[in-house]
Amino acid sequence: MNCSICLENIGRRFNREWIFKDINYTFTSNKIYAVLGPNGSGKSTLFQVLNSSLVPSKGSIQYIFEEKPVEPEHVYKYLSLAAPYLELIEDFTLIEVIDFHFKFKNYATGMDRAGIIDLLGMEGSKNKLIKYFSSGMKQRLKLALALCSNTHLLMLDEPTSNLDIQGVEWYLNLIQTFAKNKLTIICSNQEHEYNFCDEAISISDYKQYQNFKA
Repeated sequence: MNCSICLENIGRRFNREWIFKDINYTFTSNKIYAVLGPNGSGKSTLFQVLNSSLVPSKGSIQYIFEEKPVEPEHVYKYLSLAAPYLELIEDFTLIEVIDFHFKFKNYATGMDRAGIIDLLGMEGSKNKLIKYFSSGMKQRLKLALALCSNTHLLMLDEPTSNLDIQGVEWYLNLIQTFAKNKLTIICSNQEHEYNFCDEAISISDYKQYQNFKA
């Protein structure tokens, strides 16, 4: 899956304070990138700029999918993502959540509803309402939906939040299996979430203007 995201002098501010500024960087397919920084540094803000849910305050961002430019408002068609703050529909069962998600995305090759339930190890919970799931079960489900979607771009924010040791191992196995041939971006401050990444960008490198008012 051929795609790229090119950032030119990207910056984002809140009120008059810059969260980050002057990021020049190109993300390309078939690589896994880490966006690093401590809590509150602006990682998730950059994450949202990259997935086009936030507009940069300055600079430009160009998306290329299969050698064609794509406008930011259409990036969602090529994207799957998981983040702790993204909500699942609490009054759906596991089966209903999976079926609803894949009305909008295609399954990864060789996957289907049964395959995802098996991957989750949740055969006994397939008719259980999501509101009765533990936080760890919800996080596993978010990751499975994102990773098992046939999309060009995969974005994960703090992917092992609420996961125990076994959950972390499960996540690492999924990444090795399903992140191939995609452009994958992982926002994190936990080394075990990103130590396999090909490249890393630190948000701290773009904080030199954090007190600059303009």
